[in-house]
Amino acid sequence: MLGIPFVAPQQVTAALRSGFGGAPILVVGDLMLDRYLWGQVSRISPEAPVPVLQLTQETETGGGAANVARNLRALGLDARIAGVTGDDPARERLLQLLAEQGTGTAAVVADPARPTTTKTRVVGDHQQMLRIDAERTATLSAELEARLFVAVEAELAEVAVLVLSDYAKGVLTGSLCQRLIAAARARGIPVLVDPKGRDFERYQGATLITPNRAELAAVAETEISDLDGLLAAAVRLQGRLGLERLVLTLGELGLAVIEAEAQTRIPAVAREVFDVSGAGDTVIATLAATLAAGFEPLDAAHLANLAAGVVVAKVGTATVSCSELEHALSEEAALEQVAKIGRLDEVRRHVRAWQAAGERVVFTNGCFDLLHAGHVSYLERARRYGQRLVVGLNTDRSVRALKGSERPLIGEADRARVLAALAAVDAVVLFDEETPLRLIEVLRPEVLAKGADYRPEQVVGAEQVRSWGGELVLVPLLEERSTSGLIRRMRQDPSAASGFGED
Repeated sequence: MLGIPFVAPQQVTAALRSGFGGAPILVVGDLMLDRYLWGQVSRISPEAPVPVLQLTQETETGGGAANVARNLRALGLDARIAGVTGDDPARERLLQLLAEQGTGTAAVVADPARPTTTKTRVVGDHQQMLRIDAERTATLSAELEARLFVAVEAELAEVAVLVLSDYAKGVLTGSLCQRLIAAARARGIPVLVDPKGRDFERYQGATLITPNRAELAAVAETEISDLDGLLAAAVRLQGRLGLERLVLTLGELGLAVIEAEAQTRIPAVAREVFDVSGAGDTVIATLAATLAAGFEPLDAAHLANLAAGVVVAKVGTATVSCSELEHALSEEAALEQVAKIGRLDEVRRHVRAWQAAGERVVFTNGCFDLLHAGHVSYLERARRYGQRLVVGLNTDRSVRALKGSERPLIGEADRARVLAALAAVDAVVLFDEETPLRLIEVLRPEVLAKGADYRPEQVVGAEQVRSWGGELVLVPLLEERSTSGLIRRMRQDPSAASGFGED
């Protein structure tokens, strides 16, 4: 499946290398202490039919809203946290962990009537075997809610984004959510929400919410397996709550971005999944980081999708770093380039999807043997006549028929791979016939492009394209650029091969 390219790739790379500029972001929500008991399992207990864990390590880290802050710190942001804990040793340990990672905790309120939410996970041989929860999920008292709001309001003056991390532990009441959203929006601060429960009305007026399939299915009373029903419910919810957008996380299917006028699916990069714990925290943290850095919405969602893919390949509530995201971007780029090369039926499906989205498809064809500056210039100019460019590429056999037995110099697989690496090219399809007419008739592009060294009556497929309302464009070429000319010069004097272009 062809993915969604970044709108501003240079901005993405610059943001990752600067840690998103270290923008201040405030996370409000349910704070937790995550404990892990790690070990190996090699036998069953003689006392009961249960595995015996040979304990090798114990670790502790912040969970829930604290894990969102941990993800923000890992990305280079100035993370600040607000919420409620118990008045107990678990609170002191959680505050210590937050201080060690550099997260501000000025707005963390103690409630003696509840324990600090603690989750203890038993992990054997990289697989979670058991989770033990210690918590109280009663809603905050009016007094505690007021104290928390005052503390958060004091922090709002200095932050770029507000994140509400709701784990349904009683902190983010409906009234507190509405007060926080109103206070932030009055200051022009975007509000991102990771929601829980069935009452999404409490998030009315937020900038963005990020439900997963199960959460949205519960709210919409739709089957979790009914993707079309979930997407329709997401559209209704986005409108009803007055959100700028809704980002529906779909697990192995990636993300869906729902906006007022558009829906965009961003597919996941296939990875081995070890643990989905905290993946939602990574998504909301990455979205907050990218919003603070001024990303385009689809770029923000794209990067959040990549971040989730990295974190689920780790065990436990984990984070993703900027360097890991850069590596994931490189991996994705390689996969995307391969994915651009398809059979005719596959490329036809992509073309129909692009056309259904209102995009003009440009088609061109050629041998593209020994790719050079003339080719690149031609393809970049051709794409400007639409939003997508499909290249029909002659097979090795058809190149020999056209150019002689000594051509091509580069095999069809390599030629296709190099073309797919060009940003101007959206799809590559091989053809073995003498002409690309069958490709043109199947794909039905809006624009047929050919080099300006052709006359209109010489262009195969021009009549057919005009018959369905399309147009023929003759693209200007760089002068004195041709593969044939380059080959002649290399044979005469290899050191003289500096200028070349179109065929």
